[in-house]
Amino acid sequence: MARVATMQAAAAEAAQPVASPCVSICRMDPASGLCVGCLRTLDEIAQWSRLNDDDKRAVLDQLEARAGQVAWD
Repeated sequence: MARVATMQAAAAEAAQPVASPCVSICRMDPASGLCVGCLRTLDEIAQWSRLNDDDKRAVLDQLEARAGQVAWD
């Protein structure tokens, strides 16, 4: 039963649209090339609406590791 519940939870998560990580602090860090608000590259920001959910999740998976690359003012 637990395995079925896990599979159902994963299916429900996959069915949800992936939200943008934008936090309306749109400023690019010149040293890293990342937005200081959402930690995405310009290409990722521009392509977001055209990415499928798996590709969006792949971008989201990278964001935590990128936090150390941005010069926080």
